[in-house]
Amino acid sequence: MSLLLDRGGVRLEASPARLAVTGDVDFDMAAQLADAGSVWLDEQSAGSRMELDLHGVERVSSAALSVLLEWTRRARVAGIQIDAVRLSEPLLRLTRVAGLDALLPVAETPSS
Repeated sequence: MSLLLDRGGVRLEASPARLAVTGDVDFDMAAQLADAGSVWLDEQSAGSRMELDLHGVERVSSAALSVLLEWTRRARVAGIQIDAVRLSEPLLRLTRVAGLDALLPVAETPSS
């Protein structure tokens, strides 16, 4: 995996078909995180497939959801297929309350 961002306790790592976030994403970090992931997405080939993994984001945060929505928008524009979105339990609950789970390919994440 390539480290794209490591700041303020938030890490963004990328592999050929996956973006993974860990840490507590707040509004101070959201823009930097969205930008780093967007740069990576812009480098991917149209028609590629990928997974967005926010399973390591434990704090409930609408900032994290904003980043997720920006990345899904960016991927759609670039012609990248998102096969799965993995969310931590707190983010999954927030996504369901916001009604976003129906719009995202949310994957079941096994409990640790």
